[in-house]
Amino acid sequence: MPILGIGLHQVWDLKDCEQSVRWALELGYRLIDTASAYKNEEAVGKAVRESKVPREDLFITSKLWVSDAGYEKAKKALELSLSKLQMDYIDLYLIHLPYSDVHGAWRAMEELYKEGKIRSIGLSNFEPFQVMDIMTFNEVAPVVNQIETHPFNQRIQEQKFLKENRIQHMSWAPFAQGKNDLFNNEVLRGIADNHGKTIAQIVLKWLIQRDIVVIPKSVSKERLAENFLVFDFTLPQEDMEMISSLDRKTSSFLDQRDPSIVKQLGQF
Repeated sequence: MPILGIGLHQVWDLKDCEQSVRWALELGYRLIDTASAYKNEEAVGKAVRESKVPREDLFITSKLWVSDAGYEKAKKALELSLSKLQMDYIDLYLIHLPYSDVHGAWRAMEELYKEGKIRSIGLSNFEPFQVMDIMTFNEVAPVVNQIETHPFNQRIQEQKFLKENRIQHMSWAPFAQGKNDLFNNEVLRGIADNHGKTIAQIVLKWLIQRDIVVIPKSVSKERLAENFLVFDFTLPQEDMEMISSLDRKTSSFLDQRDPSIVKQLGQF
């Protein structure tokens, strides 16, 4: 699994999505992260088919939405995703949120994994106790947990738990969607200026040096190119520690433990 890829959350326009994936593949990206809830799997599949990159060189991730959690529904949802992508298999399939019949969904995913329709299975937005619940009461352990991770919510304890259980930590919203004025943060700006890099590149490098897979979103070819240029420098420990001081240890988005939010997500 590549440590850097392209995320497609909120890329609702199919033409924009298709073009972004095309540009990403041209620039060297090989990890593409989508989901049934993003409603752009068809655009991903079209861009991949029309590219010159062999399918076996790509790592495609998609996700099961909460309304499809459950044994039978999960199997149908996976077949629908494969149909939209026009692919024979998905490299990584995640349960998008820890709600509804996740154990029924996981049992279906285990079977699809054994059939080869999914190369690996994992989770998204699961807290450590929820990850352990899946691990303890099922046969196949998750290989990934994709969670909100950025300078203002660094997930230090969650990463420790994931490492101890040999589960890959994957970040969504690495730039916190610009919240807390991330792109004007004085600490990040100082580090970026010292390295002749952008704040976005510093954040991505900080995550990569923590061994966290990262999937920044962009519909700009220039930004996609910029995000990919993070393998020609290293952040010293001093810089890593300065960034660690920014941690607020709280989500910059929805509180997924709030009953009203759970209800909203269930109705989406």
